[in-house]
Amino acid sequence: MPEGHTLHGLARLHQKRFAGAPVRVSSPQGTFALGAAAVDGRTLVKAEAWGKHLLHHYDSGLVVHVHLGLYGSFADSPVPMGAPVGQVRMRMVGADFGADLRGPTACEIIDPPRLDALAARLGPDPLRRGSDPLLAYARIRRSRRPIGALLMDQQVLAGVGNVYRAELLFRHGVSPFRPGVDVSEEQWLQLWTDLVALMKVGLRKGRIHVVRREHNHGAPSYAPDRPRTYVYRRAGEPCRVCATPIAHRELESRNLFWCPTCQPPLHP
Repeated sequence: MPEGHTLHGLARLHQKRFAGAPVRVSSPQGTFALGAAAVDGRTLVKAEAWGKHLLHHYDSGLVVHVHLGLYGSFADSPVPMGAPVGQVRMRMVGADFGADLRGPTACEIIDPPRLDALAARLGPDPLRRGSDPLLAYARIRRSRRPIGALLMDQQVLAGVGNVYRAELLFRHGVSPFRPGVDVSEEQWLQLWTDLVALMKVGLRKGRIHVVRREHNHGAPSYAPDRPRTYVYRRAGEPCRVCATPIAHRELESRNLFWCPTCQPPLHP
């Protein structure tokens, strides 16, 4: 599933290509036909992201809310666009560019009250200006759930997925099984500061970069088109720092990777 930096990248791209002018919106697939008709021909005022949610604000006050989920994606192309290919949930056409959305978990129209309700259930987003890390910590410090699970809870922190979760905890030597109540405020602020920096790099480069320069060698990445990681999808391979085999298990139905040596339990 795309992590928060990907959605912020999409928001920036759509802001640049579509905002400030009328946009033709349709649903070639048909399942978003009523929603598309509600904003078709309206001016896109702003495109923004909050965590893993993409929001297109139109001058009518309505918002198109998109959650890509596991399989959703946008394909952009200059106009004129060709005939839709595959199951296109939403097609946007601006003056110079168009975009086809396929396979999202959500593509819907929401009004201001529903937008407020969505924002109320999302935690602070490290890439949104003014986000308060202490709002997330207020939930973390009261919870006995593992920090590895809390980081993935979008009500605690918006935008973090499996890669950032695993790599952030490794970079700080924190066991993913440490209960939230055992994470100090100082530790949390260090994690947050690093997370903000890492996600900004991901936004700027268009993909996740987490391995420090001194460790960026040796075993290749888990996939040819991905940068190296410390632990993510490296189960059984030697740690880039200590050579201990990377461990793997499920935590709350999600794959978890960590180094047992570099990320020891708080209480042996």
